[in-house]
Order: sequence, then structure tokens, then C-alpha cells
Amino acid sequence: MYMTFRWYGDSDKVTLDYIRQIPGVKGVVTAIYDVPVGEIWPLEKIMELKNKIEAKGLNFKVIESVPVHEDIKMGLPTRDRYINNYCETLRNLSKAGIEVVCYNFMPVFDWTRSCLDYKLSDGSTALIYDEKTVQQMDPLKGDLELPGWDTSYNKEDLRNLLIQYQSITEEDLWKNLKYFLERVIKTAEEVGIKMAIHPDDPPWSIFGLPRIITNKENLERFINLVDSPNNGITLCSGSLGVDPNNNIPELIRYFGKKGRIHFAHVRNIKITGEKSFEESAHRSEDGSLDMYEIMKAYYDIGFEGPVRPDHGRMIWGEQGRPGYGLYDRALGAVYLNGLYEAIEKANK
Repeated sequence: MYMTFRWYGDSDKVTLDYIRQIPGVKGVVTAIYDVPVGEIWPLEKIMELKNKIEAKGLNFKVIESVPVHEDIKMGLPTRDRYINNYCETLRNLSKAGIEVVCYNFMPVFDWTRSCLDYKLSDGSTALIYDEKTVQQMDPLKGDLELPGWDTSYNKEDLRNLLIQYQSITEEDLWKNLKYFLERVIKTAEEVGIKMAIHPDDPPWSIFGLPRIITNKENLERFINLVDSPNNGITLCSGSLGVDPNNNIPELIRYFGKKGRIHFAHVRNIKITGEKSFEESAHRSEDGSLDMYEIMKAYYDIGFEGPVRPDHGRMIWGEQGRPGYGLYDRALGAVYLNGLYEAIEKANK
């Protein structure tokens, strides 16, 4: 495995110069953020990004993410145009040496939390999800603002989109995902890119929207939609781990032995109630997941792909993008590398 770090481009307060100073971090995971969803990423922009990252001595092999247009998820007649564009983007990314593309198939909302700056007992702040708070929200009123949604939608567009989704079932979403994969994975095979779907975060329905990448059974169904080694998973311990029925080390071993884990997000969470959690520091004792067992599972399957620490708290007075500050994620990267080194040496 090799350690990477998420970077949000030139506007990110966490600079490439900071990232390159984190011990053990080899690469940067990022994307192009100024191209509208569904349009082709120009090769010139990709190469400019690549050159900027590699000039700092960091590798650039993973994109997170190339967003999937909502028309594809809803199965609208316009989806073929957007799928064609997606395939062309993959071709351009392959020319820049990209090996893994992370994406998700969550309707409307990406990762969703009820609070971005919940104050923990130690004075740090973290992202949390409280089911009761979310249940009291009504996005159809048009006054809801949550992290994880596409901010390119105005309130009326968002309302119309949510109304459209009311007629789409989980089975419809599975059918539309299969249609997407049948085209995209063929292109991924041709250009040598591994596609890595990110689990739904959190892994249950919100606001009545269907969510399907949630557990072992559904992940198994997913990889069999198009049975290809290029059709794989971003195994996110934090997303799947908030459901206590998901045994993360077991999932790593099961899908890792099949060769279907192409990217690993490793972070801890603390379950605080039914469908409720807070994002903790990465250490095992700080949350509900056993990080040693998670890293040991990656060692046991001989995982050689990219890993990154995921969401972190805001500590030491840092102000920045919620979940994506420097300090706590850097601590997480070093901790995970330390665990892996100890496991590796203990098994020699």
C-alpha cells in the first residue's frame, strides 16, 4: 500500500508544500473542480494539474472523483450523452497516467452530516450525523443546506430533482447503475483505469432517496453487475463502519481476495446511537472501529493500492474545509503508516 492525501486544488488552505512534509505520504488525490458535472475534462487541465503535483515530488495516480450526472442515475434519455462524456474523460485521464478513479452513485446528496462543527469533549470540532435532526429536515421546503449536496443546484432545481426521484426505487437505481457500468467499464478496461465506487455515506436512505452501496450483500451484487477486475470498490471504513452490521476487516478480506478493492479510505468513527455517529480521531480507542484489525486485513490481502486518511477533526485552532484540515488528517496518515509498519515487521 502507499499513503495518499486529499487535496482540493489551489484554493485549498492545505497546500502541496504542507502535504509533502507529512511523513510517509507519497501521493495526492484530487480532481478538477471547475468543469460542470457531466462535461468532458480537458486533457490540458488534467496535465496542468499533474505537472503541478509532480513538481512537488508527489505522485498523481488517483482521481477523487469524476461525478456522475443525475440524468444517468435517473435513467433519463439524456444519459447517453453524459456517459459518452464520462468515457472521454477516462480516456484523457489515462493519458495523464491516472490509474484509479473514485466515484459514487448517491442520488442528489454526497456525504451528508447534520453538523459540521460539533464540539467534542477535548475542545476539537468534528462532523457528526444525528438521525433525529436529519428526520426533522425537509429538503422539499427549499431552505435546507447540508454538506454533501451539489451546490450548483439552486433551491428550485433541487426541489424539482427531489420530486423526480420520488418515482425511482432502489431497483431502478440498480438498473441505471448497470447501464452506466456496461459502458464505462468497457472503456476503463481499454485504457487501463480501475473504477472504484465509494459506498453511500451514511449507508442508509436519507430523505426517502434510494441508496444501494451500503453493505456486503449489495457490494457483492455491485461487482457482479459487470464482472471485470476494473470494476471495483473504494472501501471506506468510515462510511460503511457507521452501520455496526458491517464488519470492516471481514469486508476487506472478502473483497480484497477477489481483487476488487482499488482504493482504501481508512478512518475511525464513534457510533453514538441508532443511525447516529460522530467522526473521531483515527486511533482505535477514540472510536468504534478497530484500526489495527483493519490495517492487518489490508496486510493479509497484500494490498498494494492507494490508501488515504479520511475526514479529520479540526484541532489546534485550525480553520478550514470541514473534515479536511491538515493536522488531524496528517496525524491519521502517520498513525496508519505506523500500524502497518508494526504489522509488517511482526510478520517477517
